[in-house]
Amino acid sequence: MTPDSSNRPVALITGASAGLGLALAHGLADRGWTLVIDARGAGPLKDAADALADRTDVVPLAGDVTDSEHRADLVEAVNQLGRLDLLVNNASYLGPSPLQALASADLDELRHVYEVDVLAPIALTQALLPALTTATGVLINISSDAAVEAYETWGGYGSAKAALDHATRVLAAEHPTLSVYAVDPGDLRTAMHQAAFPGEDISDRPEPATVIPAFLQLLDSRPASGRYRAAEFAAAVSS
Repeated sequence: MTPDSSNRPVALITGASAGLGLALAHGLADRGWTLVIDARGAGPLKDAADALADRTDVVPLAGDVTDSEHRADLVEAVNQLGRLDLLVNNASYLGPSPLQALASADLDELRHVYEVDVLAPIALTQALLPALTTATGVLINISSDAAVEAYETWGGYGSAKAALDHATRVLAAEHPTLSVYAVDPGDLRTAMHQAAFPGEDISDRPEPATVIPAFLQLLDSRPASGRYRAAEFAAAVSS
């Protein structure tokens, strides 16, 4: 650890080797947060950690959030650091590309969508609630407009995110001392978004870094627990 790192706030971000997770890791690193980051791919995760290490302490742990042993490793890393101020459940699985209509969707694929997008965030939250509660911390579950809008072929991912939204509301009711948020970042130029539109040009979508000021404003202002869109923090996003 670097000097005085024990006094720094600690965040755990899943799915942090690319896209929104990586952008958020950089935003927090710029503020001096200590980071625990995870992703399935060890190589990209190491690259992400190397890019962050010049600004803060970072613990990269490669693995699948649906794996209970990997989640236990993440919890152990948090325990070694001695605190957890922020948990961001960002890791998500869209489903097969191209997306499938619900009437013909592969049920094993749907099951995996729910394992990654609903059950894994709940399981990780359960394991880390003691640390979050001690810190009077923040829980952010990454949502999507597909959770509230009915888009053709988005039924698996959208319904999973809707389930996560509701779980977020229940967690907020059960743990009123925490700040518990479901956050829809909006359409972003990410690999997952590209997979939803194979062969299409998505260069008109904003880069993930453009919404990080909104997340930072959320952390600074800590409004009432609930569901928010990054666009609601328009002043932060445009600044």
